[in-house]
Amino acid sequence: MSGVTSEPIAMDATRFQHTPYYWYSSSFKTKFLIDLGVLKIKMLTFSCSEENVYLLCKTLCENGVAEATCSDLFVVFISNEKKQVPLWHQKASTRADGVVLWDYHVICVQRKKESDSEPLVWDLDSTLPFPSPLASYVTETIQPSFQLFAEYQRFFRIVHAPLFFKHFASDRRHMKEPDGSWTAQPPPYEPIVAQDGILHNLSEYIAMSGADTLSSLDPETVTAAISQKLGVVVSHTQLQDLFTKLP
Repeated sequence: MSGVTSEPIAMDATRFQHTPYYWYSSSFKTKFLIDLGVLKIKMLTFSCSEENVYLLCKTLCENGVAEATCSDLFVVFISNEKKQVPLWHQKASTRADGVVLWDYHVICVQRKKESDSEPLVWDLDSTLPFPSPLASYVTETIQPSFQLFAEYQRFFRIVHAPLFFKHFASDRRHMKEPDGSWTAQPPPYEPIVAQDGILHNLSEYIAMSGADTLSSLDPETVTAAISQKLGVVVSHTQLQDLFTKLP
């Protein structure tokens, strides 16, 4: 891509279906930055960001913001083996820098074909402009300039939206207590079922580690990113490059 031809038009995130469903412990303390001490931070879990993004992508396609086939949309899961990923500028944070620890988080990235415009990030839980250019989102939310301890490194599973709609399923079991009760009121709509009848495979999407990341971004590997059920996993240093090399 040659560069941005125009600034993205900011939209009101409240226009989209969003269930801010998570549990947190306000007393959680951790040290994930090498050059800083222990921080008091929220640990967010029992999220339904995957369902929010599923519905977001559907809406973007239906209202003409994205292609009707959703071919320009990608669902991106962010997590790691520890299931603790620091992200900045998040609405759920009570800190000035907006940082929280998610067990996993899900966003949508729009990469318009045959366009010089930069990929856009749609993050319903972010305080940044909605949408935001991918480059600025990485700078502000991922904060690659900060040195993290290895166990807090963020990995990104990139799945083409049409395949996500076909294969993804969640019966919301991760939102329940051991006795089967809900940790909070679940979303009002029915759980998402895959086209083949599978009821739950969320764990397959959020399972990722450094060993899963691509060794290179050659054309064959990049093409595979839009043809596999679970997409591909990349590091934060590969994220922007992958979107520039998609066919």
